[in-house]
Amino acid sequence: MPTHRAISHKDTYLDSVLLLAATRAMLQTEGVDWATAVMATPANVDALRAQGIDDGWLDQASANDLVLAAQGADDDAVVAGVEAGERALFEARPAAGGGGAGEAAPARTLDEAVARLPGANVAIVSVPGPFAALEAHKAIGAGLHVLLFSDNVPVEEEVELKERAVRLGRLVMGPGAGTAVLGGCGLGFANVVRRGRVGVVAAAGTGAQEVMSLLDQWGAGVSQVIGVGGRDLSEAVGGRMAAAAVQALDEDPGTDVILLVSKPPSPEVAERVVAAATRTPVVSALIGVDTLEGGATATLTALGMPVPDLVAGLADAVERAAARLAPERTLVHGLYSGGTLCYEALGLLGTVLGTPVWSNIPLDKRYRVPAPPGSHVCLDLGEEEYTQGRPHPMIDPEARLELLEEAGRQPDVAAILLDVVLGYGAHPDPAGTLAPRCAEIIGAGGPAVVAYVLGTEGDPQGLDAQRRTLQEAGCVVAPTGARAALAAAAVALRQPALVKVLP
Repeated sequence: MPTHRAISHKDTYLDSVLLLAATRAMLQTEGVDWATAVMATPANVDALRAQGIDDGWLDQASANDLVLAAQGADDDAVVAGVEAGERALFEARPAAGGGGAGEAAPARTLDEAVARLPGANVAIVSVPGPFAALEAHKAIGAGLHVLLFSDNVPVEEEVELKERAVRLGRLVMGPGAGTAVLGGCGLGFANVVRRGRVGVVAAAGTGAQEVMSLLDQWGAGVSQVIGVGGRDLSEAVGGRMAAAAVQALDEDPGTDVILLVSKPPSPEVAERVVAAATRTPVVSALIGVDTLEGGATATLTALGMPVPDLVAGLADAVERAAARLAPERTLVHGLYSGGTLCYEALGLLGTVLGTPVWSNIPLDKRYRVPAPPGSHVCLDLGEEEYTQGRPHPMIDPEARLELLEEAGRQPDVAAILLDVVLGYGAHPDPAGTLAPRCAEIIGAGGPAVVAYVLGTEGDPQGLDAQRRTLQEAGCVVAPTGARAALAAAAVALRQPALVKVLP
């Protein structure tokens, strides 16, 4: 039986960015099999109990209490893991303005932070949803742009906040904005990308990451990446912040092309946002209409740059993978960490396979999981039902291993489809965690594994090394998310040529 250790820090609220860092530090401790750093909300307490952690003090814990918990093979490992999490959260850091560690306590209010950093012009807000809009209002009132990392913000509060921001000439990136690159500085889940002439406006976190990474790989680079929150191009929000971001980039002398990225938008809202630019050409990558790859290649064309060969060797790899499969293997199962990539795959798979694909984020609500036997399935494992009380799969690839094994055991699955996301905030070696299990599945005569690695060579994990690890495990590795979805469909249909043309 695994042993566990769980400790609490009373009245110690920390934002989700720090909690993710602590979770990662614990998981990287030798001998720790599972770990989490969470606030003791009722839902998180229930998730801890479901994991087997039922310490008596949990009954008295409040939503303002911090809990660090770890499980592993022995007491020494879990104690070391929790201590690593505490170090990640509480080790002294240099105070603002330089000097040694511990010179000043962290700022406790926005006003105090602004006083310490009078030159700052961006605030990152990561507090529980009920308080997030209020803190963002304070920030824009103080003259700051806002990256609103928090989610669970009611849509009416989002609209009110963005309307005020537009009046004051400020950007509100979010809610639920996990990615931005401003002035060359990556915020949230960002990749290491070269500076260039493309400004990205994105209502899609991993969508922004894919296009910025492809533009870096292909030599274009980015000027700015402005995430606006996944609901911004909905009818309810009306593209308020996307339009403001497009206008800002339209006036930026360092931006020659604007690339607009969104999860399935309102067509009328998307049209208005594109029209917000009067001088700079705008290219769209709107999921459900376009692909992220298509948006990135169209951007290259707008810049007068050549488009790379994205299919060299891919059809041959698909043919080899399909040739060893038993004839009863005909299904695709996608296990995604990036929501935008999952949305894109749902659309492509549905078109190419000619049959509904079931999901927890379905394009058509009739096809919400659980799926009937014999169905294609594509899951976004970053959604709340999979992350309650455990790390996001970008941070902990092991969160996917159980589902990967389950798909590998199913006799009718032809291809398992994976995304592997690199960059700041992501696991230091996601391919290294997934590859051994993929090799076992493939080696035992199970389905093919098709993977897409999202990232750049400048990322801490290294794009080429991550791709090579998966290839050596026997995976088919595709150059873009769209080609990976096509490759998985091509394996299932035994039609390798399908990878050559986007539908």
